[in-house]
Amino acid sequence: MKFKKWSLLLAVLLLASTFLAACGGSDEGSKQGGESTEKDVEQVLNFINGDTIPSMDSVLATDEYGFQFLGSTMEGLYRLDENGEPTPGIATDFETSEDGLTWTFTLRQDAKWSNGDPVTAKDFVFAWQRAVNPDTGSEYGPYMMSGVIKNATAVSNGEVPVEELGVSAPDDYTLVVELENPTPYFESLTTFGTFLPQNQAFVEAQGDKYATSTDTLLFNGPFTLEKWESTSNSWELVKNESYWDASTVKLDKITFEVVKEVQTAVDLYEKGEVDRTGLSSDLVDLYSTDDDYAVTPETSVFYLKLNQTRNEALANVNVRKAISRAFDKQALVDEILNNGSIVANGLVPKDFVTVPATGEDFRDASGDLVTYDVAAAQEFWAKGLEELGVDSVELEFLGGDTDTSKIMNEWLANQLEQNLPGLTVTLKQVPFEQRLDLDTNMDYDIQFAGWGPDYLDPYTFLNLWLTDGGNNKMGYSNKEYDKLVQDTATTLATDNDARYENFLAAEKLLFEDAAIAPVYQSAMAQLISPKVQGVFVNKFGATYEYKWAYVGSEE
Repeated sequence: MKFKKWSLLLAVLLLASTFLAACGGSDEGSKQGGESTEKDVEQVLNFINGDTIPSMDSVLATDEYGFQFLGSTMEGLYRLDENGEPTPGIATDFETSEDGLTWTFTLRQDAKWSNGDPVTAKDFVFAWQRAVNPDTGSEYGPYMMSGVIKNATAVSNGEVPVEELGVSAPDDYTLVVELENPTPYFESLTTFGTFLPQNQAFVEAQGDKYATSTDTLLFNGPFTLEKWESTSNSWELVKNESYWDASTVKLDKITFEVVKEVQTAVDLYEKGEVDRTGLSSDLVDLYSTDDDYAVTPETSVFYLKLNQTRNEALANVNVRKAISRAFDKQALVDEILNNGSIVANGLVPKDFVTVPATGEDFRDASGDLVTYDVAAAQEFWAKGLEELGVDSVELEFLGGDTDTSKIMNEWLANQLEQNLPGLTVTLKQVPFEQRLDLDTNMDYDIQFAGWGPDYLDPYTFLNLWLTDGGNNKMGYSNKEYDKLVQDTATTLATDNDARYENFLAAEKLLFEDAAIAPVYQSAMAQLISPKVQGVFVNKFGATYEYKWAYVGSEE
């Protein structure tokens, strides 16, 4: 997302809508068993969300919440099924040219927008062009399409008109996509929110009001978003009777309420007012033997972003190396999180992809690249201070404002001050949407951030740190790193063994430069009502898939 996992800078959102992508195809209701779909069971679920939805414009969304509700209310060419594999959405089939550069999609003719208009290939052309049009100001359009869709980079740089983007509609139900390079994961990429269609006439009629409320949105997916405005603290997903596959959708409604306090959320669960909630570390021990307790591993990784442009100290590689080694990650996952999360000593997560040549998990092949080591941290710190000609440093730490976020922010700040003599850390804890803005403007020193994958390939993690990349936003630049990563999408695009050799080398270089400080790979510890059935947890993209969800019998 982030920006994904989902893509994105993401908060430590361990409440109800706990952050991005978990292991693919997991059905969070399956542990309760049963396939009951009794007609007399009310098909309504009640969930909570960790914050408001920053944007419902698919070309402007950059966060998990936006992509989650876009995924529930919209449909692109494909969507992910229960096994985490692309299944037909608006597209029914596709063909690729022999060189892998041209993909021709056949679209279904029974898909409609919620206002009755047909969904056509022109809707995809309009949305994709809008996503890379520099006048739109999209972050994710250029990020997701540059180097993938033909001319996307040139269009986003204002060098050629949007009409030259490699996407066209020979007729209403045929979409032709031309790629810059062969992209083996392109089918899975089309499931991501940035590649959703938009109804041109509707978008243009709404103008600046587009996607700011239920009344200024159209939907073509399993649900519609009701009772929502951009500042709403509650809203509903309601079954979309105009959806082409409405007969598959069993739920009539899902309600959502913003709750940031863990105990408040748990109290609501205990009262039966909500059907799923996240647990903080102190509550895990209390509920770990409860029948409703569930832990799901995720492929999201959290880390500290170290902004090299705002504070002279962080431009020093030894200072960054010191920070990345100065906090006890095992204690953090055991004592602060206590939810099944594991220590991260690299960027690409465990149990995400395997190295083609050996079949070894990528994380195992790459190894531990940066570990907790106070002695080494203090040695790097002393070198850094000497090079800077100072004996003390002040840094601002930007983090989220949820209960769990605040506890973690304070713990990390304390660890850094305790283990790095002369360091003073000032906390700045803000709501999720404000933190996204501060990141975009590079207005921070250290930031607690995270990333969930957008597709099934290491490139979704390693391209984050390309020079001037849309999600870099911390001033990191290394030409050797750029070449290693960019070659995997160009000259090595059809040689998967060579691609992975580059990925492994690039990840090592990233931590030799101490560009970021990895913290942990997340898991979700939750209470889930036994009546919640058929909710799939995706390996990448939006966390939850509700299309096949239903309310089962609790007996």
